[in-house]
Amino acid sequence: MIENLYQRLEECFGEMVDLRRMLHQEPELSFKEEKTPRMIADYLVKLGVEVKCGVGGRGVVGYIKGGKPGKTVALRADFDALPIQEETGLPFASKNPGVMHACGHDGHTATLLVVAKVLMEHQEKLQGTVVLIHQFAEEIAPGGAIEMIKDGCLDGVDAIYGTHLWSTMPLGDIGYCPGPIMAAADRFEIKVHGRGGHGASPHETVDAIAVASSVVQSLQHIVSRNVNPLKSAVVSVGAFHAGGPFNVIADTATLIGTVRTFDPEIQQLVIERIEQTTKGICDAMGATYAYNYEKGYPALVNDPEETRLFAEFADGVHPNTHVYQMEPIMGGEDFSYYVKEVPGTFFFTGAGNKEEGIMYPHHHPKFDFDERAMLIAAKLLAGNAIRFLDRNKEVQPKAKTKL
Repeated sequence: MIENLYQRLEECFGEMVDLRRMLHQEPELSFKEEKTPRMIADYLVKLGVEVKCGVGGRGVVGYIKGGKPGKTVALRADFDALPIQEETGLPFASKNPGVMHACGHDGHTATLLVVAKVLMEHQEKLQGTVVLIHQFAEEIAPGGAIEMIKDGCLDGVDAIYGTHLWSTMPLGDIGYCPGPIMAAADRFEIKVHGRGGHGASPHETVDAIAVASSVVQSLQHIVSRNVNPLKSAVVSVGAFHAGGPFNVIADTATLIGTVRTFDPEIQQLVIERIEQTTKGICDAMGATYAYNYEKGYPALVNDPEETRLFAEFADGVHPNTHVYQMEPIMGGEDFSYYVKEVPGTFFFTGAGNKEEGIMYPHHHPKFDFDERAMLIAAKLLAGNAIRFLDRNKEVQPKAKTKL
């Protein structure tokens, strides 16, 4: 069955590309998706898939119930875009000014839609149920996953799988990682309050820029001097807002940054040390401060056994692929919420191609990916789902022989 499924996916690759390009031209921002979920639902309904719309707000969930009883496995794709002005020059570039699929979610959606089509063609042979989770709002916390879970998208699900098409990984590479693979992604904001004044009389002021600059410098020591070197953490200040006229000493300065961790204890340590550091500097320099810390998505922790089984299965699924255990990355993903509820694994499908100029990172105005990666991802997702159902199929009792 799997070989027939792979052949059909290859035959449907052109449709996959067409769907991706159509989605790419009509991107929609997180929590503002309207056309995209309607298009997804319409496509699935035409296939004969049982569909539930408005899950968690804007999510779409499809159910493919096999002809034989068994377990339930879920596959997830996200469909939101980013507030970026596209600069790719592609003939199918975004038609929506300032909005772009700059992270590959159009590819994720197209992949799962065609997977649904091929699975429906093999529905009677399925040993269980496949749930298709089309998620809104992955790009902005709190994200769509948590609300879809609250609304029941994982009810009855025994395992879940997902992938990310990755433009900085060469086409053909397939990266997996047992345990933590993506970090908790948090945001912090520090507002320093000094006392402004004339630039010619600094002794009569409390310079908020000078105070905030000292805070920025000191925050860099949290990871190097407070976190166990065998653990991982990132503290980055991404924005510094202050000042006005050249001859005025600023009375306020705002710092905005991110913290990335895998370990909740390290996360809490960094949270506390940021405030302790800020307070100490402000006290010493006569300033006050306001500190706000927002926890984003938790770390994405793959189930070790599901990941091991995936790695064994993935090798040889598609020609000229390289399956390997990758290092965890510090980016965040709300797929983390799914694997906190049920066992599963999230992997990366290489989609870069330097020879074709496809090498820009995610969230870049010139981002693109090699569309052949969608076929690899489709085989991995569909094949792994079937393998899971077959591994866990219900054993039918033998009929009693009449004597």
